[in-house]
Amino acid sequence: MTGQEILARAREDNVRLISLQFTDVSGTIKSLTIPVERLPGAIKDGVWFDGSSIEGFTRIFESDMLLYPDGSTYCVLPWSSPERRLARVVCDVHRPDGQPFEGDPRYVLKQMEKRAAALGYRYFTGSELEFFLFRRGEDGEVTTKLLGGGSYFDSNQGNTISIMRDEMMYALEQMGMEVEMAHHEVAPSQQEINIKFASALASADNAVNLRYTIKAIAYKNGAYATFMPKPLQSVNGSGMHTHQSLFTLEGVNAFHAPDQKYSLSTLGQQFIAGQLAHARGMCAILAPTVNSYKRLVPGFEAPVYVCWGQQNRSALIRIPLHSGSPNATRAELRCPDPSANPYLAYAVMLAAGLDGIEKKLVAPDPIEENAYEFSPEDRQRYDVSTLPGSLAEALGELEADPVIRGALGEHVYHWFELAKREEWDDYRICVTQWELDRYLSQL
Repeated sequence: MTGQEILARAREDNVRLISLQFTDVSGTIKSLTIPVERLPGAIKDGVWFDGSSIEGFTRIFESDMLLYPDGSTYCVLPWSSPERRLARVVCDVHRPDGQPFEGDPRYVLKQMEKRAAALGYRYFTGSELEFFLFRRGEDGEVTTKLLGGGSYFDSNQGNTISIMRDEMMYALEQMGMEVEMAHHEVAPSQQEINIKFASALASADNAVNLRYTIKAIAYKNGAYATFMPKPLQSVNGSGMHTHQSLFTLEGVNAFHAPDQKYSLSTLGQQFIAGQLAHARGMCAILAPTVNSYKRLVPGFEAPVYVCWGQQNRSALIRIPLHSGSPNATRAELRCPDPSANPYLAYAVMLAAGLDGIEKKLVAPDPIEENAYEFSPEDRQRYDVSTLPGSLAEALGELEADPVIRGALGEHVYHWFELAKREEWDDYRICVTQWELDRYLSQL
């Protein structure tokens, strides 16, 4: 649609304001708001903003940047009040000369999509985002009290959590996202909402705005939704399991081969082989916080070992069973968590898979045993490595992987690495309550 057509639609929706949204390198949503009448001009000429204070953007002496709204992402925010109806549009970031900004995570993913298209493929993803619901205090502050109990697939219709989850689903549908399912997860007060798979760019837009929407609906209902990977020590953490497939430009699922094991084509196996080969290198992008590595431990349905299989939920990559539709053959990568920037996560996942295809890598034999129970000798026999055990280790692996660094580009890699080294150093020198409890009275 043209700017004028979107303006006409916004007027029909009684929209008064437009939130122009983008993300920084870490995946945090940033926005500025304009009156709806400015939207056609914004789409045509962009909107100036100061990028010098945005993490991973520009330095103070080169601060001016342009936002170009992507009109196809227009949607009304259903929780905004009728008298101040607000819509949002996702934006691309450009330099003052009009060229795309290489530090824009959305641009990074677009470049990888172009690379896939040059090879004859489109990359589709669908992520399962898990989150916890906590109570807010009387003054609105976040507490460490869970909103409720519950366990896997609990059906507590009419309780606070189920009503709120239904409202979240409805809001997402109103915003144009097709919800496949929502349910209670394994841990108390843990939820999962799945959006139907789409092209990687649309899927990343959806993932970012799903987090935004869930937080807004939770806040409106006196709760707090967190996508922190491991907020509670003794229960499962929250993942962002991502289903992925390559389709030809003609719309045929290139992963599907009914005459091969798991109905997975040779190309699909090469894609998996690439992701296994680069699993350690891309882990810092897929699990980007100190807390992420407290989720990636054995025993809580989070992958630790670099292997693949079909019904094996201890494997890094799983080939889900399906009803037989050719379009349903896919590979599920299980190490990403919802603290990741989806644009960068999908970009490095695609880069790793394409590297496997271009180099014709051979996937190791699939493993259907419980890898959590492997002894060191078992892992050596099957040649199974492990994911990094800390953010510091993951950053070292990222630095040593030219394929993953190349997918990010030097600008994004530099700023991401700088931010995450600072995060690790802050954590490394922090004296925690665990240390006080352990050592203060003993030493």
